[in-house]
Amino acid sequence: MSKTSTIQPLGSRPARVRSAALIPIVAIVLLAPGCGTPVGVSRIDPEAAYRLNTESALSVGQPSEPSKMVLRRLGLLDRFDKEPKAVLAELHRGLAPSDDEDRLFALAELSFLYGERSGDRAYSLASAVYAYALLFPGEGSRVEIHRSDPRLRLTYDLYNQGLAEGLTVARQTPGVKRDETVEVRLESGSRPLPFGRLELVVDPSGLSWAGYPLEHFVSATTLRVRGLRNRYRRPGIGAPMAASLAPTESKQVVIGADRIGPRTKVPVTTFVRFDDARASLASGNVRGHLALYAADQSSTVSLDGRPQPLEFDSTAALAYQLEGSPLYGLEIAAFFRGGVFGRILPRDRTQDGLFTLHPYQRGKIPVVLVHGTASSPVRWAELINELEGDPRIRDQYQIWVFLYDTGNPIGYSAGRLRKALADALAEFDPNGEDPALHRMVVIGHSQGGLLTKLTAIDTGTRIWDRVSDKPFNEVKLAPDTRQLLQQSMFFTPLPFVGRVIFIATPHRGALMAGGRLGAIAASLVRLPAGIMTQMAAAATGDEDARLAALLRRPPTAIDNMNPNNPGLKIIASIPVPPTIPAHSIVAVKGTGPVDDGDDGVVAYRSAHIDEVVSQVVVRSGHSCQGNPETIEEVRRILLLHAAVSGVTSPP
Repeated sequence: MSKTSTIQPLGSRPARVRSAALIPIVAIVLLAPGCGTPVGVSRIDPEAAYRLNTESALSVGQPSEPSKMVLRRLGLLDRFDKEPKAVLAELHRGLAPSDDEDRLFALAELSFLYGERSGDRAYSLASAVYAYALLFPGEGSRVEIHRSDPRLRLTYDLYNQGLAEGLTVARQTPGVKRDETVEVRLESGSRPLPFGRLELVVDPSGLSWAGYPLEHFVSATTLRVRGLRNRYRRPGIGAPMAASLAPTESKQVVIGADRIGPRTKVPVTTFVRFDDARASLASGNVRGHLALYAADQSSTVSLDGRPQPLEFDSTAALAYQLEGSPLYGLEIAAFFRGGVFGRILPRDRTQDGLFTLHPYQRGKIPVVLVHGTASSPVRWAELINELEGDPRIRDQYQIWVFLYDTGNPIGYSAGRLRKALADALAEFDPNGEDPALHRMVVIGHSQGGLLTKLTAIDTGTRIWDRVSDKPFNEVKLAPDTRQLLQQSMFFTPLPFVGRVIFIATPHRGALMAGGRLGAIAASLVRLPAGIMTQMAAAATGDEDARLAALLRRPPTAIDNMNPNNPGLKIIASIPVPPTIPAHSIVAVKGTGPVDDGDDGVVAYRSAHIDEVVSQVVVRSGHSCQGNPETIEEVRRILLLHAAVSGVTSPP
């Protein structure tokens, strides 16, 4: 018997079979809304979104999204991780003669990234060249990146950091295993690029400052600052650096060069102008002109007929200068043994203690900072950083600091301050043609406030009369001793001091200066040998017993700050004349009543005086010169002083 087979037409299966086959399909359709689609979105928080959009080679060591887009379009993203040099070469070969900003930006960022990963400085330099070509392509080309495009600021940063990294060399330091000491070398010569060579020409005229050659250039971006609240960076173009002063036997004749501190670090910016940058990418022959600019001498550079701000980092230079400063460790020693500070000063620098942060600049008002007991100018760092970071202050003032041994008699230290200021003015402006110098503001903290007051009051013969029954001109003294005593005991307002500020000043004495601890401290202080020799000679050369007793054992600063000290009482009784506006900043600890408070060293009743134009109380301990409220009050006073002084700062 033969079997008959039945052929079913397509699609005509029994219903039961069709239903079973449709179950998986229906399930997929029904469940699809609960699964992720090939294309879609998911929500993230704003912080994560911003982070994703701002990641770059400079921030996280990975390409930014715009550079990844270029790599993805060309199918090179994965290959870049495996063959970065080959990918960069391919990107460079495909660069169009003009426009093509997306690819040019990617070359700038990816070259910097590879330079950082490999340590090959040629790629860091190439990053700077690509970035410059994008920003300033040359004649006949335009920048097509809008100023709102985040790539624009990143391109500036790639130029700045690429330049610094590309010119950096490792300097082997004894005892340092790794090349942790690196410097930027600013020299003319040929340097390799991945696509050719760079011929660099350095302008030597900018490699000096205040008459000193500059050396040991360190990129500011490689310096982490500590100890200062704010970091002031002026954004712009150029690689911000800190430079050291090189020793030299033949300084250029620059007024006040010997008043620049020997450890000064100068905030400078290195800028390289690449000739016809965009066209040179095709030829591989790049020519650059390097110039160095100091922050206190230049603020802009002209590019394509327009001024471009230069980038500086003054805070990094200041912190770098104070790193390892011997002044911190000598403050106590200089209090107990006079002459300590003088022994660390090089012979080619001034020995009178007055130093300037920058070379003298005509038209800028001096602000003189006078530190307190067992202290030094380094304790003004916070205030200096804030004032230097404020263009309203920076453009109208020049900061000077006074260094002195704080155990010496206050009258002696005040006399040295007064003479140093007068000598500086004679050096800077011998013909008296700069009115700004005669609007000087003197600011003193603690004992420094007493020195400050003695620049502004007239004591007449009152201090002398306390120690001698004879008129000063009748006492038999050697000429140098007579000059020393006159400088230390007779005070009149300095004609060039226009305003004074007292900070935590013991006008009526310090808390412990009159007690047992004060007596012990005073007994431990040793005055400089030169002073003791002159005083001893004067003591034996005259018949005035009272004077001889004083000269044989001159008072220390602790003695002078004893609330019962007659000389201190005389100074406290003499008000600052109304022609010299005075301001007071008083520190009081805690939250209790101000009138009964103190800062741990000076009582409110001692720091408070009636003749001031303004008084501000800050809740702080004695070392309040870096307190934010103190700094804001000083800023307010300086802006007021500049407004009423009638002095116009130079352009």
